[in-house]
Amino acid sequence: MKPKMIWANLAVANLERTQKFYTELGFKPNNPHSSNELVSFFVGENDFVIHFFLKNVIETNVKVEFCDPQTTNEIIFTLSAESINQADRWAEEIVKAGGTLVSPPESFGESYYGFVFADPDGHKFNVFHM
Repeated sequence: MKPKMIWANLAVANLERTQKFYTELGFKPNNPHSSNELVSFFVGENDFVIHFFLKNVIETNVKVEFCDPQTTNEIIFTLSAESINQADRWAEEIVKAGGTLVSPPESFGESYYGFVFADPDGHKFNVFHM
């Protein structure tokens, strides 16, 4: 099997809140794929696509129930920071945009630094510098 592409589909409760949060963090909108049922963004230098669907829409379309990301983890994406200072700035931007720091920026292991945050719907992201 050799797929042409891979992207993520996540369930959210409020498209406007999701659009605002990720736009404030500087994620690039994937506007041709946004609608009244989903908002979509490109992430990283390779333009990985993440679609954020209204929960009831994606559950109906794929015929599976999505977990509540406030209480469980469906997946944790890792975003690479180029420096400790950049990771710290991102933590500030995330809080300002309405996200929650799950763990504060800190050093761990040998020469690793990072933190975990949740978007307003509870989707988790790990920011990592090594």
